[in-house]
Amino acid sequence: MTLIGNDAAREAFVAAAESTALHHAWLLTGPEGVGKGGFAREMALRLLATALDGRSRMRGEITDDHRVTQLMAAGAHPDYRALVRLPKDPDKPDQDIARSIKIDQVRTLQPMFATKPALSSRRVVVIDAIDDLERPGANALLKNLEEPPVGTIFLLVSHSPGRLLPTIRSRCRQLRFDPLRDGEVAQVLRNTSPEIDGAEIDALVAAADGSPGRALAYAGLSVAALDRDLATIAETGDADNRIRSRLAKALAGKTAQPRYAVFLDRAPALIAAAARTRTGSPLRDALDAYDKARALAAMAPALSLVAETTVFEMAGLVARLAPARGIA
Repeated sequence: MTLIGNDAAREAFVAAAESTALHHAWLLTGPEGVGKGGFAREMALRLLATALDGRSRMRGEITDDHRVTQLMAAGAHPDYRALVRLPKDPDKPDQDIARSIKIDQVRTLQPMFATKPALSSRRVVVIDAIDDLERPGANALLKNLEEPPVGTIFLLVSHSPGRLLPTIRSRCRQLRFDPLRDGEVAQVLRNTSPEIDGAEIDALVAAADGSPGRALAYAGLSVAALDRDLATIAETGDADNRIRSRLAKALAGKTAQPRYAVFLDRAPALIAAAARTRTGSPLRDALDAYDKARALAAMAPALSLVAETTVFEMAGLVARLAPARGIA
């Protein structure tokens, strides 16, 4: 499926791929969740199909029965590798993912690099994300970037390129990805999750901040209801603590962890949005509330703060936006 958004980045890469001098290493940079990883995998498919077919497949449809499509879907293409963080327990692939991409994963590339590509003149390596590559692995990869194996294209996804080794950045051509427009985020949601109703899509788009990945992570968590409660607290101050007490209890259980994470993200965002509409003393107060909310959101997971207490305190910061508190 062709990804939505970032047409300029796509066109720049496709034009380079259709030229006679495609750079061997590309650093795909931009906010997390805007489609860089999906783009890398799609371009890997197109590059390998182009090499196999002997004509450009960088545009248009590549069918599911194409040989490259089938091999990549089966994880069996001899000229394609994707390095990602792996589950600590192979029997639980959706749980307890490792914090980094290990040097041993980089080392698995070396036998492939010691031979020519198997099916055509090209091979592709995707690393999603290179930010997750531990330092020894980054040093090992650097040797391959400095002396690229013949026919090899590296597609390196990075959410924080400033944290990478300067020597890695210098070996790559950078391709910048921007947040998507609201309409594009909504289209991604409709394409991937057609069961979501319009009101929830609107709430997810607002929460996404241009990141379809974030919106999809929030799908099914009733973001619209959370936003309504936060908005009510901001408007009324929730003087009797009724709403914040209900939220604190509802988000405290173990099964509520995903919604609790969303709450920690949405509350500072709501305060920031309110601050943009204010001036003078109300602006200073809103910015102070935002700084405290952002710090609390960062500390809560890191220090394993009690969820119920954290939600109550965060909602109190949102309540400071209310006119009754003398801020508006």
